[in-house]
Formats: sequence, C-alpha cells, structure tokens
Amino acid sequence: MTMLLADWLARLERLHPQAIEMGLDRVRAVAQRLDLAMHCPTVIVAGTNGKGSTCAMLASVLRAAGYRAGLYTSPHLLDFNERARIDGVPARDVDLVAQFEAVEAARGGTSLTYFEFTTLAVLRLFAQAGLDAAVLEVGLGGRLDAVNLVDADVAIVTSVDIDHVDYLGATRDAIGWEKAHVYRAGQPAICCDPQPPASLLDHAAAIGADLWRFGPDFSYEGSAEQRGQQWAYVGRNLRRSGLPYPALRGTNQLLNAAGALAALEALGERLPVSQQAVRHGLLTVELPARFQVLPGRPTVILDVAHNPHAAAVLAANLDSMGYFPTTHAVFGMLRDKDIAGVIHRVVPHIDHWHVGATHGPRGAAAEDVAQLLRAATEGSIRQPSISTYESVADACRAALEHATPDDRILAFGSFLTVADVMRALRESTARCAQPGAQSELRG
Repeated sequence: MTMLLADWLARLERLHPQAIEMGLDRVRAVAQRLDLAMHCPTVIVAGTNGKGSTCAMLASVLRAAGYRAGLYTSPHLLDFNERARIDGVPARDVDLVAQFEAVEAARGGTSLTYFEFTTLAVLRLFAQAGLDAAVLEVGLGGRLDAVNLVDADVAIVTSVDIDHVDYLGATRDAIGWEKAHVYRAGQPAICCDPQPPASLLDHAAAIGADLWRFGPDFSYEGSAEQRGQQWAYVGRNLRRSGLPYPALRGTNQLLNAAGALAALEALGERLPVSQQAVRHGLLTVELPARFQVLPGRPTVILDVAHNPHAAAVLAANLDSMGYFPTTHAVFGMLRDKDIAGVIHRVVPHIDHWHVGATHGPRGAAAEDVAQLLRAATEGSIRQPSISTYESVADACRAALEHATPDDRILAFGSFLTVADVMRALRESTARCAQPGAQSELRG
C-alpha cells in the first residue's frame, strides 16, 4: 500500500541514527544509482543569513521572465511541500511520495539522513519536471551539504558569520572555507559578503572560480531609508536603474537583491531577463517570516532570526519602524544555538518577554532561556518583564492578551518558534470567525 506523505516524513525521521551527519559519500552513491542529473541552468545559494530571501527573489524574477523555475529551500514552516516549488506552487503530496519511493528503492542498505533523503527526492522531482532553471538553497555549510552534489552553473555565498559551530568551526575563516566549496572551477562565484574571510577568497582563487565580489564587481545604489523611491543595480557589464524596492522588508534586502541580480547577469546569455521582469519579480516576491509584518492591530512581526548576525539585522529593522509604545517578544530558541548572543542584539528593543519552551531533541526549556535574559538585563536601567510558558503557542496567546492595539509583537528565535506562532495565530483567527465569537468578545 502506498504510504501517505506524513507517514513517509515520520519514517524518514527515524531512518538514520543521527539527525545530521556531514559527508557526501553516502548521498552521492544513491544519486549515482538514481542516475540523477540536472538538465537546466542551476544556481546554488549558501550563506549564514540571507539565503532564503536571495533564493526567493531569484525564483520570482525568473518566473516573471516566463521561465519554468524550481525552488528548493529548507526548513519549512508549516508544510513540508513548501520546500519544493515549481512555478511558485508547492509540490503535491503524490509527486513527493513517488520520488520518496524511488529514492528508497535506490538506496538499498545505504542509510540517509532526513535531509539527504528528501534532497535527493526533490532533485529528482526537479530533474523530471522540464525546468528552465533551478534555484537550490544549501541546508548547512556547503562543502558537505547534500545540495552540493549539484555542480551549479552559478553559486552564491550571501554572508559568512558564526553559526553551526559544531559542524562548521568557530571562526569566520573556518565557516567561510566550508561555504566556499559550493563554488566551481571556471564558473561564476558570487560573494555578497562585503568583508569576506580570506579563506573564501583563497579557495575561489585556488580552484579558478570566476569570483564576483560585492563592491568591486557588483553593487547597488540606494538605501533602506529610501523605501518608496527607486534603486539601481550596478554589475560588471550591466546597470539596471529605476528598480522598485523588493516586497521583502528589511535593511539587508538590497544586498540580497543585488546578489540575485548578479547571478542573473552571469547567466544572461542562457537566461535573458528583461527589466520589466526584474521589476515585477521584485514587487511580487514572497517569503514568510523574514521580517514579515502581518496586517492588523496590534502589529505582529515574524522573523526566523536564530543567530547573532541575523538578530543584529532584526534589531536594525526594528529601529527603522515607526513608534510603538510597547514591544512584546514571543521568543523561543534551540539549545544548540548562541541564545545569549541573540538576546544581546535585541534586548534593548523589548519591553515584555514571553518565553516559550521549544520541544524536540534540540529544544530549550523556557526557564533556561529566561535565566539568560535576566543575566543580559541585570543592572540595566530598562528592566523588561520576563514570563515563561510551557509552549511557544502559550507564549503567543499571552502576548496577544497583554498587548494593546497600538503595541507591536515580535515573534522570533527559530523556524520552529515562528511556525508555532503562525499556528496559534491561525487558531485565534478561526475562533474569532466562529458564529457568536464577536458577541462573546464584546460581552
């Protein structure tokens, strides 16, 4: 009997003894048995932060130009199908199940992690879909990530900062070296980091990659403070003026957009893209939970920032917003992350912390996070309140209860945190939509 997608996903979580095991030998062996090959121009995107936004903008512009584009990202927020999109539409359960069955038949006795197994399935789905282009987001690092099986026509490294130190190293040089391995000899290698570590530059030079550096080779003219006006992309041999600001909010989105347009410039002979397609793609791009401001009152902001670098960008984005009398944070993180480093970047902006426990093998107890918050605010003039809850959903409900219509609520800390908040908000909206709910609220 054919298994349902949910059954497959539950099985894959138990298939390998470790959630993460770096290395390409096992996954490459299964890919060879599948005779897996991409038949279209492919862009791989690695980096500490900014990968998702860059991938989303690339795919959006390619779709606007009339190309059939595949987009692979991870992790997902609510549904696994979000990870594999063709022409902007999430893959169907039946199509994913068919690819899972193919990978299972090919792997034999080879054990694969959840990410390795599902990556092979999505790559095979894309290989059979008649795509004009594929955009693939690296899961972790670059050198030993399953996505790096693909020899990309263009590779992008968005940023290099400290994260995943247990797997990538504790310095920018070590991490940059790992990420630089998505580059290929003789192929365009886009680096969006304004100050890349020497290890990245050295590796690109050693393999003979065609390195495009932000600043010398491509850049942008404009600033986040000029939203509502226009900006310009300046490339090696191409200038695009009069561009609209991306629909994605945030002070770093012009940098991400410039990296995406540099990749498209590098692919210009194979995938020509008109100015109108660039404009439309930037205006219509969508990516949940990257400084996503939800409509309604109080203002609710969703952001998956889960490392100090991303938290610093989040803090700058909060500064750029208008005045709010009070800011509530719905917060939860994984215990293998730099929780104290994230708190340090954002704590000056928060009046009330609603801390929820994150569950699973990597989950952090709410009280452990609260202790780090107390340490970060000890002796400061501004003393925020700190409350703990058994779940992120409970923390979200408490924030909604205590916030006034003029306040703002920031939900951040991890993909799991934001996903739990999205579910809680959906349930709250559904309850309010039930017959009699409004009269009960008024009563």
